[in-house]
Amino acid sequence: MGRIKVLPDQVANQIAAGEVVERPASIVKELIENSIDAGAKSIRVEFKKSGANLIRVEDDGCGMGQDDAILSLERHATSKISNAKDLDTLTSMGFRGEAIPSIASVSKFKLQSREVDSEFGTEILVNSGKLVYCRECGMPPGTRITISQLFNSVPARRKFLKSEATESAHIVQTNRLFAVAHPEISFSLLDGSRSIFQTPACSGLKDRVSEIFGKGTVGRLIEIDELEGELRIWGLIGAPGHSRSSRHEMLIFINGRPVESRTLGYALIESYYGHIPKGRYPLAFLFLEIPPAQVDVNVHPAKREVRFRQETLIRGFAVRSILKALRSSVEIASAPVNLKLRKQKTEFQVWENKPPAKEKAPLIDVKSPSAEGALKSTRPSDQIDERVSVASSTSRGLNQEGVETPQPPTPSPKGSRLWKFIGWGKSDYALFDTDSGIVILDTFSTQRRVVFERMLNEFSNRCVAIQSLLLPVPVELDPVSAAVLIDNAEMLESFGMSAQLFGRNFFRIEGIPSWLPEGEAESYLRDIVALLRKGGLSDKNRSSNAEAMALKSVSRFLVGREELSEPELQNLIDQLFETSNPLAEPEGRPTFIEISSSELRRRFHRDR
Repeated sequence: MGRIKVLPDQVANQIAAGEVVERPASIVKELIENSIDAGAKSIRVEFKKSGANLIRVEDDGCGMGQDDAILSLERHATSKISNAKDLDTLTSMGFRGEAIPSIASVSKFKLQSREVDSEFGTEILVNSGKLVYCRECGMPPGTRITISQLFNSVPARRKFLKSEATESAHIVQTNRLFAVAHPEISFSLLDGSRSIFQTPACSGLKDRVSEIFGKGTVGRLIEIDELEGELRIWGLIGAPGHSRSSRHEMLIFINGRPVESRTLGYALIESYYGHIPKGRYPLAFLFLEIPPAQVDVNVHPAKREVRFRQETLIRGFAVRSILKALRSSVEIASAPVNLKLRKQKTEFQVWENKPPAKEKAPLIDVKSPSAEGALKSTRPSDQIDERVSVASSTSRGLNQEGVETPQPPTPSPKGSRLWKFIGWGKSDYALFDTDSGIVILDTFSTQRRVVFERMLNEFSNRCVAIQSLLLPVPVELDPVSAAVLIDNAEMLESFGMSAQLFGRNFFRIEGIPSWLPEGEAESYLRDIVALLRKGGLSDKNRSSNAEAMALKSVSRFLVGREELSEPELQNLIDQLFETSNPLAEPEGRPTFIEISSSELRRRFHRDR
């Protein structure tokens, strides 16, 4: 082993560049952060060939004099902090003083800067860490940094760059993040002569998201803004039922800094359980404001990750805030719907203020034979026929003789919206014309939500009606499952099942829930036993038990896939808007979607 020696500054800077400059987008990130710290109101970024040939960042910030410009090329030279205590009150984007010398050590680096009250600016050229010249230049107030020939002095680093498309995408994403984080700053991004996006200073987050991600994205977002002690969480998150296939649009910002946070990421995913399908991810522009002393932004070389002093506190606050926002959005969207029928016109009235609840016919528009039979077994068939007849004739305005009678028009209350029934698409989808666009209702998902809520209520109250079977279903279980079933016979009945021991490890299913098809009896019993063996069903967790069983059961309940009549559709919609979450089915898929008029105009290029 050789003797220990101090490395030359140039070599030390190139080693540091390996941590700070991962790719061209890392350079863009560091320079934008410096521009923000300089108080810039406008930031312009230009790149060519994915940044390997050219990166130029220009701002109208405070600029630097010649002495500061030269000093900025030294390692750990910074105006952001003076001592270690300043890290506890850090509010700036950058603070280490490593970025500029590290970048200059692996590229051809030109710095041009001018203070507002200076007559001339300063221009400095550095080539692979070596100072070429420092002279005066003419330029407007602010700073312009031009980087070319990236990694020419360390060609091995160039081999690790991805394709031009990939590196360019990272640069675009970096600019988007900072543009969203700071809507008060004007941003423009150019790939050569081609403009990627250009957004002026915006009054708020919603306008900036609309500028960059499109109006269609904003229409699927809901606002969140909660304050708890010294913590504040705010921004825009996806409405229930709207999701993405990846985490890429779960954007998190802490004290204005775009970061990756497992704590807040998991809080988002956990909060959306039941609001979006499993395997999908929420859309979010989430901002956390926290005292600087409670978060460590110095745990990652590129300042991409942070660490909280109290992870559990932050996670709990985030989950509570997100759930509150989701519940509020569900309540706002849960306006009941009233159907008005005419010979040639069908209108659904969506009320802004929920009227007193009225008694409705039960949801019995189930088309599959097995499910229909299960329903009929719960009560005499003549009662079912009578309820269907009453519900249908009442909705159509028929008298007892079956003759249609004129109905007085229902006045539209102030502040109401109309859903005008258009027709059916692909049997499952009911189409409506509204004042704000077009609504598409998935009747299959809607029925799943309604049935789930009914089952959840039965399981929660332990009032599942048991239907005796004419012919008991024999079931053989393994010894452990048989013992579990014997020990939990009482709990089994609370879930609508009656099973009697018939021999060693043999049972006879003598009763099933009234809504369960007979052919599903054995598999339903095995589901319960499996949950019991895992400890997933216990008296201490009655609400969790109910939800777990309702989710299992709704998958076995075969809902109708045929086109509903208008009275049946009205009955279904009425029951949907009385559920706890009419926006999504139990597994998170949306029950209906709305395409706004502006989105339709955009799709047909009529907004020009």
